[in-house]
Amino acid sequence: MKYRIDKQDQYAILTLDEENLNSTYAPGLKSDLIFFSQEGVRNLILDLSNVKFVDSSGLSAILTGHRLWKDGGSFVIAGHLHPMVTKLIEISRLDTILTIVPTVSEGVDYVKMEEMERELQSDN
Repeated sequence: MKYRIDKQDQYAILTLDEENLNSTYAPGLKSDLIFFSQEGVRNLILDLSNVKFVDSSGLSAILTGHRLWKDGGSFVIAGHLHPMVTKLIEISRLDTILTIVPTVSEGVDYVKMEEMERELQSDN
């Protein structure tokens, strides 16, 4: 599976460079998400701009990311999603639980805002 990872202090951006997130690539993505979580990546932005097709195993990998970061971090889907990807996410009703933003920069802003909120809550 081809992807790029850009690690920053508060977050990492994982950009998939594959058109398909299917049973061929999803297990590798799951493994890498688990690795990044265990490595201490506090927040992950998953850029799906290049992805044109997602199947059930791809959705499962995305849900793995959501589960790994839901307690104490942020998991954000970013990028201009292909209509087929958007439709599958909506049909499966995952749009009600996933954080989806139109651009990576909006994902970065979202993560920074979430970090500030967690910091303020921990101060109280």
